[in-house]
Amino acid sequence: MKITVSVIKADVGGVGGHTKPSDGLIEAIRNTVKNSSDLLIDYYIGYCGDDTHIVMTHTHGVDNQQIHKLAWDAFMAGTQVAKEEGLYGAGQDLLKDSFSGNVKGMGPGVAEMEFEERPNEAFTVFAADKTEPGAFNYPIYRMFVDALSNTGLIVNKSLAAGVTMHIMDVEKAQIAELHLWEDKPTIEAALMYPGRYVVDSVYTKDGEPILDASTDRLHNIAGTYVGKDDPICLVRTQKNFPATEEVGSVFNNPHYVAGNTRGSHNMPLMPVKLNSAATINFCIPIVESLVFSMHNGKLTGPFDGFSTPDWDYIREIATKKAMAIRSQGFIHPATLVPSELEYAEGYRARMDVLETKMKPMEETSTGEKKENYEDPD
Repeated sequence: MKITVSVIKADVGGVGGHTKPSDGLIEAIRNTVKNSSDLLIDYYIGYCGDDTHIVMTHTHGVDNQQIHKLAWDAFMAGTQVAKEEGLYGAGQDLLKDSFSGNVKGMGPGVAEMEFEERPNEAFTVFAADKTEPGAFNYPIYRMFVDALSNTGLIVNKSLAAGVTMHIMDVEKAQIAELHLWEDKPTIEAALMYPGRYVVDSVYTKDGEPILDASTDRLHNIAGTYVGKDDPICLVRTQKNFPATEEVGSVFNNPHYVAGNTRGSHNMPLMPVKLNSAATINFCIPIVESLVFSMHNGKLTGPFDGFSTPDWDYIREIATKKAMAIRSQGFIHPATLVPSELEYAEGYRARMDVLETKMKPMEETSTGEKKENYEDPD
């Protein structure tokens, strides 16, 4: 039986700031989805920080207009409640005035896959807040490329054969199909710069979908800062795919990602429990793990993948790394480079003042090299 799993998320309002959606906002989204449940086999609604996510199962395929409109209508209903309650950033991620066939490019993040359901279908959704799509580059690399992180890349026949990875240039809206293991250095070169190159999807060598991730950058759509992109990622697990524990453990080294307060800092990505609010301790980037089983499109779960005691230790590591880099204040690399600052207009205004105070220096060098000069490289 072919099933489609669609995960669509948006920030449409937070209590007192970028913290968490209100109960009324969540209820409005839930009621909209419930009243259109004839489109769906099953669904789950939750939140990560101030982003609400809708996990839906159905038989209509990816990029389906009815499914995407349902999510759009649900977020619009949530936005209405957010406005009535005076929530911060009401409708923030809804960048268009009306639905136009597909929510991709309209603000909400989308990860979805259509596949022939296995007898014991397992998948995990990773939902992040206060960061950008490139935040998943390092964990995905550990899943599919780094055998030191995932022994399955050695002992599992399908994974050892390598995967096909689609990597997107989010600045130029272009996508490349790369293959492991022959394109390993090229994949590594791309993933080195998560602000521009991000993993869009991963397939087995015979075309089975394993992973799909949201890749839209909100400021590329809106033309100005409207919030960090807060990505989601959908990963099928077990059998020919990475084990559930293998996809979860790649988040056990809280790596630095772009985001945090005003979307303008480098901070560690902290694994947190389901339906966690964003912290007001600088607004450390967070990620949740929703672990599902599915049969005939009906969901069991989610199990909270980051709820067990060992993850408390990882959260402590993330907190210490966060406090260490923020103790450096505004000095790079604690803050992002100017081209990545989300409040770039304010920064440019400061630099315009600086430019007016700049004066030419007297030329003291001829610029000529020694006759016997050799480039050391």
